[in-house]
Amino acid sequence: MSSVLYDAQGPRAKRRNVLLTVVFLVAVAALLWWVFGTLKDKGQLEWALWEPFVHTEAWSTYIWPGLQNTLKAAALAVIIALPLGAVLGIARLSDHAWVRAPAAVVVEFFRSIPVLVLMIFGLALFAEYTNVTSDDRPLYAVVTGLVLYNASVLAEIVRAGILALPKGQSEAAMAIGLRKGQLMRLVLLPQAVTAMLPAIVSQLVVIVKDTALGGAVLTYSELLSAANTMSGYYGANVIASFTVVAVIFIALNFALTSFASWLERRLRRAKKSTGAVVGAGDAEIAGTAGTGTGGTV
Repeated sequence: MSSVLYDAQGPRAKRRNVLLTVVFLVAVAALLWWVFGTLKDKGQLEWALWEPFVHTEAWSTYIWPGLQNTLKAAALAVIIALPLGAVLGIARLSDHAWVRAPAAVVVEFFRSIPVLVLMIFGLALFAEYTNVTSDDRPLYAVVTGLVLYNASVLAEIVRAGILALPKGQSEAAMAIGLRKGQLMRLVLLPQAVTAMLPAIVSQLVVIVKDTALGGAVLTYSELLSAANTMSGYYGANVIASFTVVAVIFIALNFALTSFASWLERRLRRAKKSTGAVVGAGDAEIAGTAGTGTGGTV
C-alpha cells in the first residue's frame, strides 16, 4: 500500500530487502560465533572465572555499593540539570538581549568542553576553594561536570523543541491576549514536552553512562570502579566483571527508555482524547489579561 511518505515496495525491492536481512543476520551470527570461539579458546568461559558472581559477597561488597553510587550521582545530576536546562533553553528564546546573550554564552561554553574536563575542574575547585571533605569531593565533582555539560545540551533540546512548533500556536495565543509568560507556560511547553521527550531521555541515558568517567579518573567508587576493584582484590575475572557491569548498564538504560516510551504514548493518547473548548468566561478572562501590561520573558 502506498502512502504520502513512500511508495509500496515492488517484487524486486522485497527480494532485495529479504536478501539484505539474511546477509545481515548471517554476519551477526558469524561475529558472535567468532567472539564465542575466541573466548573459549582463551579459557575465558571456564566456570571458575564466573563463579564469584554467584556468591552474595561479590554483589553485597562490590557491585551493589557501586550501583548505588552510580544511581546517586546520576539522580542528583538529572534533578539539577533538567530544570537548569529548561531555564537556559527558555532564556535563549527571550526577547531581551540582556537575558538571551548570557544564556547563549553559558550554553555554548559548557557544551563545547568535554564532560571529563569539567569533572576534573570541579575536583580541583572543591579541593582548593571549599571545605568539602576528600571523601565527598569525587561525588561533587562528578555531579558538577554532569550538570554543567548536560544542562547545556538539554537547553538546546528545549529551545529546538519550542522552535519546532508551528508559529500559528504563538500567534493564536497572542491574538487572544496571552502574555509571553502565559504563552510559554500554557501553550508552547505542554506541546513541546512530548516532542522533546525522546531526545531528553537519550540525554538522561548519557548521564547514567558518563558516571563511569568519575570512577575511571576521579576515584569515585561507582559501578565500573567497583568492577575494577573486584577483579583486582576479589579474584574475579576482568572480562567477566566488565560483562556483568555492561549487562547492568544495559538493563538500567533499557528500563529508562521503556518508561519514557510508555510515558510518551500516554501523553499522546491524552492529547488525542482531550478536546479543549474555550467558553465565554475563558474568552473574557483572556481579554482582560490582554488589556493589562504585557509581560515578557
